[in-house]
Amino acid sequence: MRILLLGANGQVGHALREALPALGELACATRGGRLSDGTSCERADFDQPDALAPLIARVAPDIVVNAAAYTAVDRAEDDREAAYRINAEAPGVLAAACARRGALLVHYSTDYVFDGRGTRPYREDDSAAPLGVYGASKLAGEQAVRAAGGRHMILRTAWVYGLHGHNFLRSILRLAGERDELRVVDDQIGTPTSAGLVARTTGTLLTQQLRRSGTWHLAARGETSWHGLAVSIVEHAHARGMLDRIPKVAPVASSEYPSRASRPAYSCLDSGLLQREFLTPLPCWQDDLARVFDTEHGRRG
Repeated sequence: MRILLLGANGQVGHALREALPALGELACATRGGRLSDGTSCERADFDQPDALAPLIARVAPDIVVNAAAYTAVDRAEDDREAAYRINAEAPGVLAAACARRGALLVHYSTDYVFDGRGTRPYREDDSAAPLGVYGASKLAGEQAVRAAGGRHMILRTAWVYGLHGHNFLRSILRLAGERDELRVVDDQIGTPTSAGLVARTTGTLLTQQLRRSGTWHLAARGETSWHGLAVSIVEHAHARGMLDRIPKVAPVASSEYPSRASRPAYSCLDSGLLQREFLTPLPCWQDDLARVFDTEHGRRG
């Protein structure tokens, strides 16, 4: 089985580079044609969607895993064309190319397709109503993948973090090493999910016979605020010697940090469908976070 991984330098892409080789021959692609360690690889620039179909034809994969995306939520409000080109047009071109050769496309989406007015974790059949350009462009990407008519697996995930790439965990660790006090929003509630969990679960799903194309939620269980996540991050880091001291982590309202784009106040995802259909249990977010730190601590040890 030949797998093509797109967006191999991102935080999910980096984790997928560890999870996918066990399934078959893995070809990686990045925007610049090089992996983060300098190794050359395939080039796939989602800002140039027309270049994607020739890549699929040349590599001839059985499975394409798309971990590339425009993720700058605030910048997307003023960069709408680029966000839609990368998050909607490019996945549509990719899906059409996969459909022509009968390849399975795994495509990641986001909790930001929902408006955050819900009172229970969102299920796959709940109505999408994104608040900003980022969420709207990701929803358009989902629709383009479905419209192509090929075999596809759309996996919505949420609050993705890890020890690679740009994300909340790395920002908190950096700030915690520099400041005595952190002020973190506590009125946005979601489901923190590690890039490693996304990658490992994707690998598990691909070992099974996909009975139908569809959309599934892939997130850890439970919920917390950004403040709750930050408190857990600094506690884990301090316990493993990654921080010399634990700074004060003060809860603040979103209104104290106005941003260009609106964020959903509640965007937890219900991953029950994926767990039932694929018999794949998912951990609570606390255990998922602990595993990230335990793995890193083991590597350093």
